[in-house]
Amino acid sequence: MAVLVRSGCGWLLDSAGLVDRGCSRCVRWTDERKTRVRCRFKRQWFEIIKSHYSVKGSAAADRGNTEELQRVNKPPKKRKRRHSELNQGEIDSQHFHEKIRSVILEGTKSLVDSAQLLGYLKGATDKATEPTPLHECGLAALCEMAKELPLVDDEEQEESVHSLVAEGGCTSQLDLFSRVTENRTDWATVVTLMGEEYVIPPHTAFLLSDFTRIQPLVHYEKKFDLIVMDPPWENKSVKRSRRYNSLPSSQLKRLPVPQLASPNCLVVTWVTNRPSHLRFVRDELYPHWGIEVIAQWFWVKVTTSGEFVFPLDSPHKKPYEVLVLGRYRPSADTPRSSSERSEVPVDDCRLIVSVPSALHSQKPSLSEVLKLYVGAKATCLELFARSLQPGWTSWGNEVLKFQHLSYFTVTPTDDDQVDISDKVCTDKVRDSPASNSPRESSLPHHSSTTVD
Repeated sequence: MAVLVRSGCGWLLDSAGLVDRGCSRCVRWTDERKTRVRCRFKRQWFEIIKSHYSVKGSAAADRGNTEELQRVNKPPKKRKRRHSELNQGEIDSQHFHEKIRSVILEGTKSLVDSAQLLGYLKGATDKATEPTPLHECGLAALCEMAKELPLVDDEEQEESVHSLVAEGGCTSQLDLFSRVTENRTDWATVVTLMGEEYVIPPHTAFLLSDFTRIQPLVHYEKKFDLIVMDPPWENKSVKRSRRYNSLPSSQLKRLPVPQLASPNCLVVTWVTNRPSHLRFVRDELYPHWGIEVIAQWFWVKVTTSGEFVFPLDSPHKKPYEVLVLGRYRPSADTPRSSSERSEVPVDDCRLIVSVPSALHSQKPSLSEVLKLYVGAKATCLELFARSLQPGWTSWGNEVLKFQHLSYFTVTPTDDDQVDISDKVCTDKVRDSPASNSPRESSLPHHSSTTVD
């Protein structure tokens, strides 16, 4: 199941189950031979069992006892600073946290309590039986190398899309860097690309490139009803770890969002807890694209026992991240489509609660949560993607990163075997009693899996 609990506060998600959607039935091509397999994202990545603070500290946080929490969870003794030494960014962060603290605390408790009543978030996990993959993602480096190739001319741009698998399972002629690649089949496909095996969900499309080669996405001639982006924000942690190349905020304005968005397109941006980034999105980036800010949501990260992964009042790392939602409002002279759908109002201050992945920058899929606001048949795009989703188009210089086969458990399956995960089961999914939104009852139920 993808959505375990939904209420007026928000949703509690099974992130691993979201990854598995569409990958349970796979066709694997090896040496032009086709076999059928089942792919399941390895649960060891979602075994966040212990919080980064003590049980006593957790109880203090639940009671809202800030003084006890700070006493139990003292940070490492480095250089002490008095409050007067806080810089403006830290002061802004503190004020922002104080404004939303009760929303995070009360909403998370409500969703976690409901999940535990249904048997989820009990701390149980699958025992890891496989070694942790040591795959090093070199996709960004390949994108840099692709810049040395000549640009595709205008005539060739008219053919800016091609199929993932040709007749006989051949993928050797694919141009992943200057054409959109589509998997047009009803099954996920395990294929060899650039010497590595990847799991490609059904009815998905992707472009592997950076800013300099994003034009094929524009020439793809699709307008999207939903655009989700997770920019590589600049921060000290990224610079120290060198996990990925960050991007100056001002460069985000170069993204051709108005060329990709349909009228009233819902645009969702993941933002770090740095106040300057949040202000930039709300006051500069969205207005630059003609997007009206309509809501602010929060992703809250919990352990498999339902505790915050970090102390809620930690001065360093917070157990939540921000999402800014907006609607694209084209200029008055933009032609209106006769098929333009009516707009569903978006509630403010909703929570998305889940056990986070131990893999850096792997965010939970928002497809099931946002379906209510854009419709089940909406065209969806993810920018700066590091994975693929069934039915979505994805772009980024690491767009296949978490589709690498080493992240999945692969098992053979018989042709006539019934795929239980594709059946709809609603016997354990319940709307939380805390729900006070009349629209919540229209949300679809989802098939059931176990939270690990």
